[in-house]
Amino acid sequence: MKNAKIIAFHGHNESMQLLEVPIPTIEAGEILVKNLYTTICGSDLHTYCGLRKENTPTVLGHEIVGEILAISAQHSGMDYCGNTLQVGDRITWSIFSSDVNSEMARKGMPQKGSGLFKYGHAQITNTDTLHGGLGTHCILKAGTAVLKIATDIPLPIAATINCAVATVAGAFRLAGTVKNSKVLITGAGLLGIVSVAMSKAAGAATIHVADINEQRLLQAKEFGADEIHMLSSGTPENLKDIDVAFDMSGSPEAMELGLASLAIGGLAVWVGAVLNTRKIQVDAEKVIRRLLTIKGLHNYNFEDFVCAVDFISEHYQNFPFSTIVGREFALKDAEAAFDYALKKKPLRVGILINPHAGD
Repeated sequence: MKNAKIIAFHGHNESMQLLEVPIPTIEAGEILVKNLYTTICGSDLHTYCGLRKENTPTVLGHEIVGEILAISAQHSGMDYCGNTLQVGDRITWSIFSSDVNSEMARKGMPQKGSGLFKYGHAQITNTDTLHGGLGTHCILKAGTAVLKIATDIPLPIAATINCAVATVAGAFRLAGTVKNSKVLITGAGLLGIVSVAMSKAAGAATIHVADINEQRLLQAKEFGADEIHMLSSGTPENLKDIDVAFDMSGSPEAMELGLASLAIGGLAVWVGAVLNTRKIQVDAEKVIRRLLTIKGLHNYNFEDFVCAVDFISEHYQNFPFSTIVGREFALKDAEAAFDYALKKKPLRVGILINPHAGD
């Protein structure tokens, strides 16, 4: 096959366009991938709605799983963990590439390294087109962490590993151990749901989940939440002595609730606030006297990514991950998929790109 198909996004309130483009010869260090499945992330929806600005036209979608079609001769031929890569292998890859020798990468933050490139967020150019999930192919650039995954992991679950699951793995790295801890998770989107599963698997004593969406709170219960709290009905009264409060919502009120609920020596990990909101009200005296800690995370590092693959590989059958995709669409129906995601608000909507994947 000499051509690929992509869905070009031109901007908010503009129709998506199905295009056929040539597949270029891959360059040094690159891998050509046949995309198998993409899930629509919250940041994709933000761009689609105009809340997040990207240089357009672009190919949206970064939660992707695919199959290797070609490996450049100059590539190491190994994945991030040192496993041999071959044509036909099923892989997932980091949502970004960057200079692995940059100062930030050496500090364990490659997601902030120099030469940063983010899949699903880049502008289409005459020489660089295949870099998003809403397409039949993707070219992985040098500096991308690639990991082999088992073919028995269902595609809709595998697609979420390199964004939602890896981000939560990063949050848990910052939190340290949550075993025997009292955990609060604000925001029951996919990040929050994965946080529930990771908390349960790690042996948390009690898992509280708070959100404004009753259906998502019920899903959190299915993943192991012990107590659920509807925030639309006011501030919960029995949230106190929390050891670790994860915010996956980005809501200022939710982050303030988490801080107010912490026990002495408690930790708040903030992940969800990736859009501009009002300033958070922090009681500095309480932070000092109660020995509280606040940490923030944006994206994840490569070790978090490895942990995410390991977690799903071990636990995808232990939790109802098969329920996270509310509906599946074909690539040509991508615009309808986005509209459905906005209207129905499932945890994820899936795009099955290769109908014969897994046959």
